[in-house]
Amino acid sequence: MSPAPADDAAHRASPDPLVIRSLEFIGPMATVDGWRPTSTLPEIAFAGRSNVGKSSLLNRLVRRKAFARVSRTPGRTREINFFSVNGTFVLSDLPGYGYARISKARQAEWRPLIEGYLRRSPNLRGVVQLLDVRRDPTDDDRLMLDLLADIGVPTVICVTKVDKLSKQAAAAQLETIARTLQLDPEQIIPFSAETGEGRDALAEALVALLAVSSEHATDPAAAPPADLD
Repeated sequence: MSPAPADDAAHRASPDPLVIRSLEFIGPMATVDGWRPTSTLPEIAFAGRSNVGKSSLLNRLVRRKAFARVSRTPGRTREINFFSVNGTFVLSDLPGYGYARISKARQAEWRPLIEGYLRRSPNLRGVVQLLDVRRDPTDDDRLMLDLLADIGVPTVICVTKVDKLSKQAAAAQLETIARTLQLDPEQIIPFSAETGEGRDALAEALVALLAVSSEHATDPAAAPPADLD
């Protein structure tokens, strides 16, 4: 493995909390009742609006430049993609939601897929919900957060693209987001895929989620998914 970029090192005050030794693409889940991993490994899902910077964040998190494809066309991904990390847990990359130029019919196809996965995943240990620092939380973001609260799955809020604003402006916007979502600012992880800021904080949060006992996992016998509308 090549050494971590210098900008990552600048943000690290302690050893890497999540060393990535191996990554393996397991496969995609395209429909609610379609194929999905049959392993008993714990799963961590990543969710967010299209164009929130999820692919870039995942690339930075696992220290691979082309791990998650960065598309110039938001909303193109239609499937949930599963990756085995170090052979110890599964990373689930959910389709982006809320992109205005995607047809309502296609959005309607994705919603049951996302909710069905979240409700029917006994190995799900937590969800990383991504928000763009330059945008106030949208109705779609609130809908996703309400769904996660209803399911009772532990959720990490990570705010992306903090390098796009000045430090003062980013700090003010983080406070606004926290106030809007009724969170303590300390509960939010500011992240930059460009500089590596927040990478290790997010890695530590994942390690903590993976340590949660299985009794907090979602119930596979939960009620079938309802429409997110």
